[in-house]
Amino acid sequence: MKSFVGRDRELQRLEELAQTGRACIAVIKGRRRIGKSRLVEEFGEGKDFLPFSGLAPLKEMTAQDQRDAFARQLAKLFQLPPLTFTDWSDAFAHLTRYLRDKPTVILLDEISWMASKDPTFIPKLKNWWDLVLQNCSSLTLIFCGSISTWIDKNIINSTAFFGRISLYLELTELSLPQSRKFLELQGFKGSDLDFFKILSVTGGVPWYLEQIQTHQSADENIKRLCFEKNGVLVHEFDRIFNDLFSSRGAIYKKIVKLLSQGMKNRTALQKALSYSSSGTLSQYLKSLEISGFISKHPDWSLKTGKPGKSTLYRLSDNYLRFYTHYIEPNLVKIEQGTFLEVPLSSLPGWEPMLGFQLENLLLKNRPLLYQALGIHAQDIAMDNPYVQKASGRIKGCQIDYLVQTYSNTLFVCEVKMRRRELGLEVIEAMKSKIALLALPKGMGISPVLFYLGPISDALASSRYFYRMIDIAEF
Repeated sequence: MKSFVGRDRELQRLEELAQTGRACIAVIKGRRRIGKSRLVEEFGEGKDFLPFSGLAPLKEMTAQDQRDAFARQLAKLFQLPPLTFTDWSDAFAHLTRYLRDKPTVILLDEISWMASKDPTFIPKLKNWWDLVLQNCSSLTLIFCGSISTWIDKNIINSTAFFGRISLYLELTELSLPQSRKFLELQGFKGSDLDFFKILSVTGGVPWYLEQIQTHQSADENIKRLCFEKNGVLVHEFDRIFNDLFSSRGAIYKKIVKLLSQGMKNRTALQKALSYSSSGTLSQYLKSLEISGFISKHPDWSLKTGKPGKSTLYRLSDNYLRFYTHYIEPNLVKIEQGTFLEVPLSSLPGWEPMLGFQLENLLLKNRPLLYQALGIHAQDIAMDNPYVQKASGRIKGCQIDYLVQTYSNTLFVCEVKMRRRELGLEVIEAMKSKIALLALPKGMGISPVLFYLGPISDALASSRYFYRMIDIAEF
């Protein structure tokens, strides 16, 4: 079995559910490749584990194709001759015959694909639960899916399953320590910089981390996955949007590419996409947010420490960010094999790009940042990347990460990732940024440096920063 790291809380919640002695329904959602089915597989160990998965949607796919796939999986599980079902009720009834009086886990993976093309799937599934499954003690029925909006509409917020769901889990990426442990269990050995290079490209997505080969360096792995003609991450972008968003994939791709250029509010996106002021764009943004690809960041007033009226959207998925900046612009060269002998470090803007990716990675590990800063989540009024818009009185500026506490302290954080030694120039850059901030009276300023790589003795002995935090410690 593949390595299993993290998910302790989620696994505990599932085990607690199984120990109730009654049948229960759990729903697990999260972005593609995040490890939903792997979590259920781990939970199903030592139990009767019955996994079923829908087929990825194709234009010519039919409801019968999905039922046929279910029939093949059922026959394989119980070593039966070929089966055919023309109705989902018949398929569910046939599975019922093989349920035993012992702890059992039934997984319906990618349930939105399974239900596609057949509007009767949900009501028939609901009847199967009501009339049969809920009477089976020690049975856990789990719905998984990557299309989170479909699950919200048809399962979570549907009248069919109202009051029937006992547990709802949403999986996010593995944390930095968990990701490192995951890679080490696979046998990968490298420097702190090597680990962060890999995570900067892949994020903490388990399936992406599984693609790392231990006999290759970080650069060799990245080149094989992202810059070779048939690299698995070369075509992953299209798979994500074709599988999750089907015919509307093109508009989702446009939104992602716009956000790859920097944070934008809804009005700016609407203008760039030539969209009307209807709620359609809001629905698209919500879908990308629920799917884990983008995040919302409200602006806020430093004077009050409260959110403002404007919300900025940010592309928060490390792989999508890397794809739009480095893979997509070079697809023709990748097809031609141009990058086979080119060192990654020679690519234009390679090191600054890794720095931006690292910033994004840290924002997904905020508990580690809080701990390093010596503050608690309940002490924080607001924290996010911060953009000060230019006006007639003030100049614009951008802070990598700004934390405002209820005690009127601002932690102004700079993130640096360098192969070469970082020196005193970072202090001057920080002073310039702070000088541009329009600060309320009485506000305390604590400049913070998060760094990865060597720093000069002069910087190490300087007393300018409140804290200088080596990211490798994470």
